[in-house]
Amino acid sequence: MGQATAVATFACGCFWSKAYFFSKVPGVVATRVGYTGGHRSHPTYQQVCTKKTGHTEAVEVTFDPDKVRYEALVRFFFEIHDPTIDRRGKGGQYRSAIFCHTPEQQHIATNLKAQLQERGYAVKTEIESASVFWEAEDRHQQYCENRGIQPRSFRVNRWAEQ
Repeated sequence: MGQATAVATFACGCFWSKAYFFSKVPGVVATRVGYTGGHRSHPTYQQVCTKKTGHTEAVEVTFDPDKVRYEALVRFFFEIHDPTIDRRGKGGQYRSAIFCHTPEQQHIATNLKAQLQERGYAVKTEIESASVFWEAEDRHQQYCENRGIQPRSFRVNRWAEQ
């Protein structure tokens, strides 16, 4: 029998809708939104929005690896946003990034990014080691669910044979 749960961390734009979409994936146990990849301790939403902390809005996904593989989550990540847009120039708050918690996650993410690049996608997604994840303020957690908002679906199957 496998481990109970594992964690994955993704950044790809506003974290509210991305947490909503990840929460609908079978095998995902929980999501929480926050900030990672920056240089300030305990950043607030207002500080991150200044684009001076280096943080990105991110979603921490807790999942049951017996029900959904990390590879499937990374593929889903690449489908629910456009990874070819360079958002670094906007201060990095909305950049596309995968924050890996293990060498295996690093290998999988790097391999899938390379597969997309081989298919002609100019993927800008950064792949980094996970660092401190600062949980966002309560008002940002389950934002869509708490307000009865269903985000507009954006899903492109970049894995279909071309």
